[in-house]
Amino acid sequence: MDTALLITQLLNGLQLGVLLFLLAAGLTLIFGIMDFINLAHGSFYMVGAYICGTLVALLDSFVLGVILAIPLTLAVGYVAELVVARTLYARDHLDHVLATFGLILIFDTAVHLFWGAEGMAIPLPDWLNGQIAVSETILLPTYRIAIISVGLAVAVGLYVLVTRTRIGMLIRAGASNRTMVQALGVDIKRLFSLVFAAGAAIAGLAGMMVSPITEASIGMGNDIIIVAFVVIIIGGIGSVKGAFVGALIVGMIDTMGRSYLDQFMKLFMSDQNAETAAPAVSAMLIYILMAAILAVRPQGLFPPRVR
Repeated sequence: MDTALLITQLLNGLQLGVLLFLLAAGLTLIFGIMDFINLAHGSFYMVGAYICGTLVALLDSFVLGVILAIPLTLAVGYVAELVVARTLYARDHLDHVLATFGLILIFDTAVHLFWGAEGMAIPLPDWLNGQIAVSETILLPTYRIAIISVGLAVAVGLYVLVTRTRIGMLIRAGASNRTMVQALGVDIKRLFSLVFAAGAAIAGLAGMMVSPITEASIGMGNDIIIVAFVVIIIGGIGSVKGAFVGALIVGMIDTMGRSYLDQFMKLFMSDQNAETAAPAVSAMLIYILMAAILAVRPQGLFPPRVR
């Protein structure tokens, strides 16, 4: 096995994992605390990418564009919670699904009106566009290392926020028993708005990080949101730790499956059949994993503890 290729694929899997975590972290908190199914969470991933791209073009600075785009995406999330989500908390899950699916269409149309149908490429500064030489044969892209570093920093920050601060205590209490939290005098609407907007900002950050690699495009969050739901189901709905571990597992399995599954299948079938079947099987691996985990642990790997 080519060691350089293996390290590259592991790095790609880690990168995908941290991006999925950024998307899933807010989603699992919104779902776990509010019991609110937000299919439009991926739209904030898209909106963050477009806002960042616009600011980068205006300011000619990728880092400054990201820094300014985060609070703007947070504001978009706050408005969406105030206008749409807040009116649906008392409704059942079917209403959540229908309303947030409509919100996806609204966001996609708004992006089309403001930015046009073409995708938006976001250039990187030279210092992020190079490679780091680990050895003579192993070169790691600088920007992929930056993505992983940002994702890990956000993971540590969320862990500290949720486990070591008063706001985190309220978030954990709200996930366990929001009726009791409200009865104790906590402004539950304000807490919900904070969590929803913060989740939107983190999802937007994921879009900002990935768009220089892929480009910002209409509907870019609609496919990845399905994978994000798989992540939070595997990890445990409402658990940041579960979202992190689940995201890394899904990222590694998806990347390594697409890279090496055909070689494994060639051990017991013809090369042609293996190359034909491997892409389809690799696309199903994360869903097979989800089904297996649900069969053994219906609450996920790390469900939030009830206090």
